[in-house]
Amino acid sequence: MGLAQNGCLTALPISAGIHTVDTVAGPEIPNPLCAPNGLGNTSASQWYLYTPAEDLSMTITTDLGQTVDTRFHIYTGACGSLTCVGGDDDSGSGLTSTHTMNVTGGVTYRIAFDNRWTSNGFDFQLIENDLVNIPLSFSPTSLGGNIQTVVDMDGDMLDDAVATSTNSVTIFKQQVGDDFLVLTRPTPAAVNSPSWSIAAGDLDGNGYTDLVYGGGSGASIMMASDDGTEFTQVAPPQYIFSQRTNMVDINNDGILDVFVCHDVAPNVYFLHDGNGNFAFNQGGLGPNGGNYGSIWTDVDNDGDVDMFIAKCGSSPPDILMRNNGDGTFTDIAPMLGLADGQQSWSSAWGDFDNDGDMDILVGSSSSGYHKLMRNAGDGTFTNITPGSGFDTFGGQSIEWTTHDFNNDGLLDILGGGAMMMNTGNMTFAPLTGLPSNGPIGDLNNDGFLDIVNGSTVYMNDGNLNNYLRVHLTGVESNKDGIGARITIHTPMGMQIRDVKSGDGFRYMSTITSHFGLGQDEEVYDVIVRWPSGIVQTVFAPPVNGTIDIVEMAGTVGVEETTPVELNLFPNPVTDVLRVSSAHLGTNAAAMVIDAAGRVVMRTVLSNGVVDVSGLEVGSYTLQVEVAGRTLQRSFTKM
Repeated sequence: MGLAQNGCLTALPISAGIHTVDTVAGPEIPNPLCAPNGLGNTSASQWYLYTPAEDLSMTITTDLGQTVDTRFHIYTGACGSLTCVGGDDDSGSGLTSTHTMNVTGGVTYRIAFDNRWTSNGFDFQLIENDLVNIPLSFSPTSLGGNIQTVVDMDGDMLDDAVATSTNSVTIFKQQVGDDFLVLTRPTPAAVNSPSWSIAAGDLDGNGYTDLVYGGGSGASIMMASDDGTEFTQVAPPQYIFSQRTNMVDINNDGILDVFVCHDVAPNVYFLHDGNGNFAFNQGGLGPNGGNYGSIWTDVDNDGDVDMFIAKCGSSPPDILMRNNGDGTFTDIAPMLGLADGQQSWSSAWGDFDNDGDMDILVGSSSSGYHKLMRNAGDGTFTNITPGSGFDTFGGQSIEWTTHDFNNDGLLDILGGGAMMMNTGNMTFAPLTGLPSNGPIGDLNNDGFLDIVNGSTVYMNDGNLNNYLRVHLTGVESNKDGIGARITIHTPMGMQIRDVKSGDGFRYMSTITSHFGLGQDEEVYDVIVRWPSGIVQTVFAPPVNGTIDIVEMAGTVGVEETTPVELNLFPNPVTDVLRVSSAHLGTNAAAMVIDAAGRVVMRTVLSNGVVDVSGLEVGSYTLQVEVAGRTLQRSFTKM
């Protein structure tokens, strides 16, 4: 037990055990910031010093049955030139903090608690355990600022790190060679700061990324100029206690709109006309308040995006608003077993079993109860939490997101002070000692996803696995392709990603879709089902790089016709479909894609004939390789 000293040079030496901070009152502000959520009103700190006698695993936690909102940073190095090696904010229950990491015997670690949220006293515990084998590692790099966003700001297909202030946006622009060019872009004085969340996307299609700030009294929309050198502000007058913000094409007119979770009233959204005018709407996307973490994804594989909201636990339960395709939405959470009343704050949606539909993890922020639901693909979900690893995992946090961090082709889940590594068959194993949740993207263009906490980028050290990144450029759809479904096929099988703006609770992660390929060295195809309904395929793209897919203006969805270079008859068809084209070979490769963008048949055309009798009734697209080009045409199976 002891009262910590007030600065780095006078940090109090401690050992394993429980320690008391009577109040956070030291005048030295931790620098750099290792934990998320920026400087804010931080004005004080308390410092400890720990030197392990041997290599071991160390846990720092304030999750001791108390309700104080804490944050801490862990450093090595000399005072004045400290290096972040860990830290946390909100990974424990009830906004407490916890972090586990391997430490080296004889190395001194400095632990600084700050008053970002409160100066009230609290207890914390330092726990020593046996060394943990961590098969995934990250290396810290300090940038500065409060980085809440990792996204490509200028269309060069490289993710940038973004920090905001009242009068500017600071862009840490990624350069070739693991370096950053710092660009400060002026903004009008922000009427609302991103104190609760931030979202990003190209709202007006000018090639530069715009931002939405979710504040405690409203939302501000920062529009990038046509040369990306400054921003203008749209600050709607309506009061909004903002929580999660998103950009999404709600009415599917090809233009991104703005959605804002409202904590104390029904959710709101702003329909955008493409010229910087935003029409306020409230209602139809949740009947009441208590809305925390919204995420837009295609739950039912019908080609349009639905919305799930993880709620606060004190209002009516979580909602899943199915997009009816006519501008209306219906809550189907009760019929799917997703109308839970616990305080969850956010959820992670992804195809965890690579079967072509979106599953969900609703993570806990206070109760310790996590819920993993498998999408059966037939309009139902099954609770598979028992035996998944989440049934025994006690970590809690307000942030839950999913990405493939080790590029093995399986989506992992980050939250609760751990990275839950997907081990296959819908089972997960906790990996600790890694960065906590923050904005995520590839900040050194090496094909592995990095994590930002505060002002520190934790660069993923990677492994020998392969990868593919897919960047979309919309033409009929919105510029970023937000709302698109991307499907890839490789020797190991199928993977899908939905392009989103805003996941988890507060941060904005890369819009570019990232696929880990494991040891696969080829990708058979990449299929994009655009929000416009266009289905587009790229065959055999090169791996270990980024491909840019531009929406084919004038191509078709399943109910229209394509150019007459490819003819199908009869259409509609019951059994045998005949294919003709001026340059069609005798053994042309072909595939049939259903309305959800899934490949349902691969074949070689024999004398221009394909047997579709085994297909279910519905609408399909046939794609054929002809003279080095991919031609496509839609048909209907009767």
